[in-house]
Amino acid sequence: MKKVCLTVIGLYLLLLNAFSQAVTKDTAAHAAKEETVEYVDKPLHLEETNIVSSYYNQNGNHSAVTGGIGTEKVTDLSNGLELKFTGADVEGHKYTLTTGLGFDHHSSASSAYVNKTGASKTGGSRVYPSIDFSVENKKGSTFGFGAYYSAEYNYHSFALDASYSRKIGKGGELSGKASAYFDKVKLIYPSELIPATTTVVTTVTSASGGGGGSYDEEGGRAAIPSSPRYTYTGSLAYTQVINKNMQAALLMDVVGQNGYLSLPFHRVYLSDGTVHAENLPVQRYKLPIGFRLNYFAGDKVIIRSYYRYFTDDWGIKAHTASLEIPVKISPFFSVSPFYRYYTQTASTYFAPYQKHATSDTYYTSNYAYSAFNSAYYGVGLHIAPPGGLWKSALSSLEIRYGHYTQTTDLNSNIISFNFQFKH
Repeated sequence: MKKVCLTVIGLYLLLLNAFSQAVTKDTAAHAAKEETVEYVDKPLHLEETNIVSSYYNQNGNHSAVTGGIGTEKVTDLSNGLELKFTGADVEGHKYTLTTGLGFDHHSSASSAYVNKTGASKTGGSRVYPSIDFSVENKKGSTFGFGAYYSAEYNYHSFALDASYSRKIGKGGELSGKASAYFDKVKLIYPSELIPATTTVVTTVTSASGGGGGSYDEEGGRAAIPSSPRYTYTGSLAYTQVINKNMQAALLMDVVGQNGYLSLPFHRVYLSDGTVHAENLPVQRYKLPIGFRLNYFAGDKVIIRSYYRYFTDDWGIKAHTASLEIPVKISPFFSVSPFYRYYTQTASTYFAPYQKHATSDTYYTSNYAYSAFNSAYYGVGLHIAPPGGLWKSALSSLEIRYGHYTQTTDLNSNIISFNFQFKH
């Protein structure tokens, strides 16, 4: 874990050096300009850096890889670097450029059983760069767009988004965002579901029409094709300052997905004992609606509450309620206990091990689609002394720990560190 964190910090220093050279040149070009107007031309400069590192572990007994039974043990180490640049022009426009680079490495006991002997790959890594750019005018309206990429062994994703927000009336703001995700899923099948071949290489077509794969007669993969998955999201949010102590927000998303929405290495055992690859519809629509209310109870306590209702056309209905109460212990130190409760109904297409009928068209034994309740609770610590920690550019440090439990016997722990630098 220390080696990965040092790598991220080293990358940050290299990027900082490169950008600072470019910014120095731009700053010199504008240094002679006197501030004779209301708005001053300020080139993009590095304002803030965030380094986030987290460790996650999970245990459970309902792995989708082995048909809803078996270990769900997972560990994950995640590191991320974010650089925020800001600038302005003489017209009163404020510019913000945010770049990010994340790296995850996980090990999963269940993934070993993609091969029935337990000899498969037991972990993997994911890299996910991102870039966002936004412009705010002097009236407070903001337009932005972003691009994101994520790559791991069996999954590649590219995303684009555009957003707009506008201040309305006294203390109100309306914002909207449109996002599109273009994903590719590698069609990796459980070893026993690779069809027998009579020639050296054959092509296999998935039950969901997601594409095919070439395998040699030994059961090894000669070529693993990918199948597309598309996700489109439209988001609306309205935020209103009610009074000096209270702020509320109404949030809504409309999500549409189409393409290969199954995962072929998820086994499903039917009631007759036969085994199949997970098969789900090629379309899904989701509608989450949320409400947030923040109350400032004096100078030392903030109450942050949130509720969300979720429904989709796969039969899932869910409710989320959360509460976080940051308490300022001193002017520079605060403690934030939090709690989140979640409950959902089962998808129409879910059934446990050997409970699916042979007549079912769609089937999954992935317990993410089952009926369950969950609780997530923990505490965050935030330290932000004036002049920075140890009189350095490190302006604040946040540490959060959370414990998650689910009524399917799944449980997990996560601890994260956020180092923020001001420049």
